[in-house]
Amino acid sequence: MGSHPYEADAALPEPRTPAGRDALAVILDRPQDTVVALDFDGTLAEIVPDPEQARAHPGAVPALSALAPRVASVAVLTGRPAGVAVRYGGFAGVPGLEHLVVLGHYGAERWDAVSGEVHAPAPDPGVDAVRAELPGVLAAVGAGEGTWIEEKGRAVAVHTRRADDPEAAFEALRAPIAELAARHGLIVEPGRLVLEVRPPGVDKGVALTDYVREKRAGAVLYAGDDLGDLAAYAAVEKLRSDGVPGLLLASGTEVPELAERADLVLSGPAALVGFLAALAERVQLR
Repeated sequence: MGSHPYEADAALPEPRTPAGRDALAVILDRPQDTVVALDFDGTLAEIVPDPEQARAHPGAVPALSALAPRVASVAVLTGRPAGVAVRYGGFAGVPGLEHLVVLGHYGAERWDAVSGEVHAPAPDPGVDAVRAELPGVLAAVGAGEGTWIEEKGRAVAVHTRRADDPEAAFEALRAPIAELAARHGLIVEPGRLVLEVRPPGVDKGVALTDYVREKRAGAVLYAGDDLGDLAAYAAVEKLRSDGVPGLLLASGTEVPELAERADLVLSGPAALVGFLAALAERVQLR
């Protein structure tokens, strides 16, 4: 890997770690062997007060459609339902994205652009039970106006971003929601002012590892922004130890645990999309 030194330019900045620099060099040298996997909210789309209003950055689809034909695969890996991410991303029917894959609900669902269909196992009955009890839990805690429940099909989430004191509301809800989830055999995935209750056994690390193996990739790039992406980071680090170069990108610095482990920290979705566009341009020039 060290025989392919990476030369930085203004559009494609240099990773700060040796592992990241080596991985980027391999990606540039052999893009056809590379899986590019990306979170959605906070990475391809800005974080907004109402998640239903989130949309991919305007430059995301053009960047991905330029990059996708030159790499082994592009996958969007998100906690959202796969179909929702496809709609909010504007990914369907785009030239260049004919082989895009969206792994939704942390990999429990899969949408393939080739078929346009979502494949998923049966829902966990515990989610329905939590959904029924959750309003009572919020009332008991005294969660006020601005704290609200997002229906996610195979999961349910509580947001505090619009509360008068978002951090205090978040901390007050952590323990009671964890207790509710455990009672029904579920887990809680904390994020940026959101607590998501979902079934155990599936996370972004498992989904990413399985997908990289499916594609028999020789390198992987992963970009994320939140605590749920730590499992994917760990998967890339494990793949590195197995000889598969990996580049870790962080979109923003709001989650220090992620930013500290990233090979390259970008300022947010606009910068991340700019990186992808620059990467597409570099591999086109090979």
